[in-house]
Amino acid sequence: MISVIFTHRTRGFRTLNVLLTSMLVVLAVGVNLAKTFAGKERTEIVRTEREIREEARQIRVLQAEVAHLEQPERLERLSRAYLAMAPVGVQQETTVEGLYAASLRRPGAAAPAPVQVSTEPVAPAIEAEAPTVAPTRETP
Repeated sequence: MISVIFTHRTRGFRTLNVLLTSMLVVLAVGVNLAKTFAGKERTEIVRTEREIREEARQIRVLQAEVAHLEQPERLERLSRAYLAMAPVGVQQETTVEGLYAASLRRPGAAAPAPVQVSTEPVAPAIEAEAPTVAPTRETP
């Protein structure tokens, strides 16, 4: 039975040789396709890595720009030039009592009531049934 596979001929060729040759062609095409797809993937990986390096470079540039823009000397210079601001002087510092007294000295200002601060923990208030309010849409 097995000897038939080795001796059977089709159009002058052994059937086994035809099968093995066709398998060799299929494998060669398969390997070629696999290499082609792998090459495309490799190209895509290189492109992605290049984009990552470029974005990392842009991040470093932006971080350097932020560091430059946040320099205290530069901000102080701009605030003096455009906003007429200056550092707080010693005569401008006060305490909470001083703020209360300053609010009483303003003309036409009602005296605020002193606030008593409690140091005891406060339990959260639980409402029996809170009404449900549907969100409203604001028109532009």
